[in-house]
Amino acid sequence: MQKRGGEILSARKNSAVISAAYAIRDHLKTWYLGTPKDDWDSMGVLSDGLHYGVPKGLFFSMPVKCKNFEYEIVEGLEVGEYSREKIEL
Repeated sequence: MQKRGGEILSARKNSAVISAAYAIRDHLKTWYLGTPKDDWDSMGVLSDGLHYGVPKGLFFSMPVKCKNFEYEIVEGLEVGEYSREKIEL
């Protein structure tokens, strides 16, 4: 997983700047238009300590639904062993 970003950049033949610009564009599009009804996206948000065992005060990528320039953390998704280890770390 740690090398995935580099592999994607190599395959796309894009610079890191272009890749970051696409990510920002996609993020803002979701923030502006909202997420589709039966979908969710991942966003780095400030944890309140109540979701997925992520400590309060830590910015962390969480599953969210967006609407009207607000987000709501999606509850009840399964967290894999690798992700659980990283959260606990």
